[in-house]
Amino acid sequence: MEMLLECRNLSKKYGNFCALSDLNLSLKHGEIIGLLGPNGSGKTTLIKLINGLLSPSSGEVLINNQAPGIESKRIIAYLPERSYLNNWMKINDIISYFDDFYDNFSKERAYTMLNKLHLNPSRRLRTLSKGDKEKVQLILVMSRDADLYILDEPIGGVDPAARDYILNTIITNYNENATILMSTHLISDIENILDRVIFIKNGGIVLNSSVDEIRTEHGQSVNALFREVFRC
Repeated sequence: MEMLLECRNLSKKYGNFCALSDLNLSLKHGEIIGLLGPNGSGKTTLIKLINGLLSPSSGEVLINNQAPGIESKRIIAYLPERSYLNNWMKINDIISYFDDFYDNFSKERAYTMLNKLHLNPSRRLRTLSKGDKEKVQLILVMSRDADLYILDEPIGGVDPAARDYILNTIITNYNENATILMSTHLISDIENILDRVIFIKNGGIVLNSSVDEIRTEHGQSVNALFREVFRC
């Protein structure tokens, strides 16, 4: 099977600091993957390299056998950790903008999710809470029919009561042949939807395993193994 994403001997340095070091990773179609590690482990650097927002110091990133660029941006839907939307804009204006910009964006899906999350599309972003702004960003990402969804802390800013619904929104609004790569610190909240986990530490992968393998071989939950590996 052709790999959706490949990182080959991928390194990124900032002066004398090495954020990623000779990292090798392959992801296939049709999995939900947790990218897990402590702060400063290299998760966001890896995500930005995959999205073409950073250039590697050495090695390469391939999406469908092509380097990050115009073609990869058509098939990757990216949710950054921080907001990138203008506060003065109304939600419905942003949806129209995304619909014009992305040929794989579904306005119908976006409005359905807004309704289920009880968000008024006529409201301006500046009137929303931090959690509701993050819901809007997630809706924009999940309304695209992408091959690879990259979500950086998608539930970090929402209240616990909304997390289950947001996770359900994620898993019910993507193509089953697509892949989701999700970075989060809230491991126990997402563990039940994960197929695979990647532990990253000091710029390198220390574990790449299916959730079923972790439970059968280690006799532990992902959260428990994470705490053991990283002693937290």
